[in-house]
Amino acid sequence: MESKEERSIEFNFREKRDKLIAKWLTKYPLLFRKWAHRSKFIEFSDTPWTPFDSDISSCRLALVTTAGVHLKSQEPFDMKDPSGDPTFREIPADTRPEDLTITHNYYDHADADRDVNIVFPIERVQELKQSHEIGSVNYRHFSFMGHIMQHHIQTLMEKTAPCVAEALKSDNVDIVILTPA
Repeated sequence: MESKEERSIEFNFREKRDKLIAKWLTKYPLLFRKWAHRSKFIEFSDTPWTPFDSDISSCRLALVTTAGVHLKSQEPFDMKDPSGDPTFREIPADTRPEDLTITHNYYDHADADRDVNIVFPIERVQELKQSHEIGSVNYRHFSFMGHIMQHHIQTLMEKTAPCVAEALKSDNVDIVILTPA
């Protein structure tokens, strides 16, 4: 049986390895293309589409990100599970950027650590509201960790994503900006 110390060493190794791979894939696009070519992605035969015909200046807007953003006071996303973390975090719209952090080893978020608006434009949407380009900003936004694999894909698709979609629908959100990592 593996000791707690051995599990911790293994996790630290995996975390450093994952962050290094993310930096390489960012720095060397050819490596990223090779990885993407060899990877198996979920494909759908249909794409739901509803034409947008509302006046944007009267719409309610919310953010959804897969960048692993969360409040510093919230539980971090689970980076110990190599299949990812299919849960989400609710982020109040009045959150200050300095109250946010990122827990995600599968992309290089050094720039986003300096300015979270790069992956979660919370201040930009407030500016859209102040300039009357949108009607309102929803009182809450949602964040996921974008690295989801294996058995967690089903959980994401059948439980957590529909839960967030229903919440956005009940909040009467008209526009969602999805920001990937």
